[in-house]
Order: sequence, then C-alpha cells, then structure tokens
Amino acid sequence: MLPFWKTKSLTEMNPQEWESLCDGCGLCCLIRFEDEDTGEVVPTRVHCKLFDAVKCTCVDYVNRKAQVPDCIKLTPNNVSSLAWMPKSCAYRRLNEGRDLAWWHPLVSNDPETVHQAGVSVRRQTVSETALAESEDALDFEASEWREERGLWGPEESAREMDEG
Repeated sequence: MLPFWKTKSLTEMNPQEWESLCDGCGLCCLIRFEDEDTGEVVPTRVHCKLFDAVKCTCVDYVNRKAQVPDCIKLTPNNVSSLAWMPKSCAYRRLNEGRDLAWWHPLVSNDPETVHQAGVSVRRQTVSETALAESEDALDFEASEWREERGLWGPEESAREMDEG
C-alpha cells in the first residue's frame, strides 16, 4: 500500500497527515527580510522567539499566532504562493509534484535523519530575543540557506558527518 502523501493531494489530507509532513528542520522559523527593490527574500540565522533551537520545534505551536502575529500558518491553499519556503520543505516538494526526500522522517522512520542529513538548523541559529534591534538579524544573513539542502543520499551524508 502506498503512503498517504503519494495517494492524496495536499487538500485531501486530514489534519494529522498534514502536520506529519513537517520534517522538523526549522528553516521556516527563521527571520527573513525582503529586498524592497528586487523582491529577493534573504534568510538569516536568527530564529523566532518561540523556536527551540535544539529540538527544532515551536515551544507554543498551538498559540503561536497570539504571540507572533506575523507567523504564517501554512495551508494547502497558500503553499504555492510562499516562494520563501525552503526548497527542501515537504509541503513545497509535494506541491511541486516531487516526492519526500530520503531523510524525511516519514520516509526514514527516524526523526533524526533530517538533522543527520544537514537539512535542519539545529544549533545553528540565534534567537531574535538576543538582538538589540530586529534589523540586526541582517548581520546573520544565511544566503546559502536559499539553496535546497539534503540532496545527497544517506551514504554521502554519513561520510560527510564522519569527515566533519
């Protein structure tokens, strides 16, 4: 039997299936800036005040909108309009007709593979609460995080971790 993400569209998924697509990378919890002239979105190594940088989760996911009003709730209806979403994101991948990556917890059956593959931002960010001014986040620009992460297979990932 095929897994649900191969048989259902994003709009057909139930809430539990939808939520399980989140791989726990934390890339969507980063502070970003949009260049007013070019429209280019610049990610930073600064995370939202509700992000746990070790667990790569929101500490108050259910109530996040009350504490962070500009937090964007991802839905099947807005996935295609959020061009800043990470290219490795399961929601984006499925919306673009691609499959989940080998490291995705639903594929690997292991929530650690997203971290082992180097996709997540675990322990690589600083909280926005540590900044004097919100614009200071630009000092932590992470333009390399615009590119898709985790493109190599498990063998290459393990080798890179051994060498690193």
